[in-house]
Amino acid sequence: MPDLLKRPFGTHGKVHQITPESAGWRYVGFSLYRLRTGESVTEATGSNEAILVMVEGKAEFIAAGREWGELGDRMSVFEKTPPHCLYVPNGEDWEACATTDCTIAVCLAPGKSGHDARRIGPDGIALTQRGEGTNTRYINNIAMENEDFCDSLLVTEVFTPAGHWSSFPSHRHDEGDFPRITYLEETYYHRIDPANGFGIQRVYTDDLTLDETMALHDGDVVCVPRGHHPCGALHGFEMYYLNVMAGPLRKWRFVPAPEVAHLM
Repeated sequence: MPDLLKRPFGTHGKVHQITPESAGWRYVGFSLYRLRTGESVTEATGSNEAILVMVEGKAEFIAAGREWGELGDRMSVFEKTPPHCLYVPNGEDWEACATTDCTIAVCLAPGKSGHDARRIGPDGIALTQRGEGTNTRYINNIAMENEDFCDSLLVTEVFTPAGHWSSFPSHRHDEGDFPRITYLEETYYHRIDPANGFGIQRVYTDDLTLDETMALHDGDVVCVPRGHHPCGALHGFEMYYLNVMAGPLRKWRFVPAPEVAHLM
């Protein structure tokens, strides 16, 4: 059985670390830090570019030789306010010092041209609705393809109301045939409110050679190497996820699953 569901390996410090090598793919990396007030972390981007997302809490940042001050505003991700983020290009260092207890997501993909470091949000990020009925969810786009400050990364937040579906109609982006479809690897960092609940995510190919259905809990990460990947929030439990996508072409083009194509 593929190891697509990643449980956090602790409650403090670095609790997730997904690399292309550990995931068995080529482009996407993802890690997550849960820091206490006063704690700090330092990393070098190396050959990757990074988008640092303040999921919760506040921290002061130094990156690419600059002081960026304190980033962060929401103390719970389910406040749904726009996130504070920082783009750090390849070949640079960054440091975060927690000014409150905080959760910092590190989204990684190959860097190519060395864009300048920059703040992303909260200005310019607006919560927007996608879908209708029980397929309604709400999106904070952090770095999608209309933004040109990244080489590879596509990053967005999604809030799925209780009892609703998301990443639906089911779709895949696992071939390089632009403009019909693009190859994009993807991670989902999930949060559940209340935190003692769970959600569901299925990852499957048309021929069902990959067909995994997972119960995901607060703080889990799901890796999507290929195939369709819908997820659902239980009645009474809201779902958040942070998506990271990357591939050889920074375009998001997908093909729906045959059984749901009529819903597109």
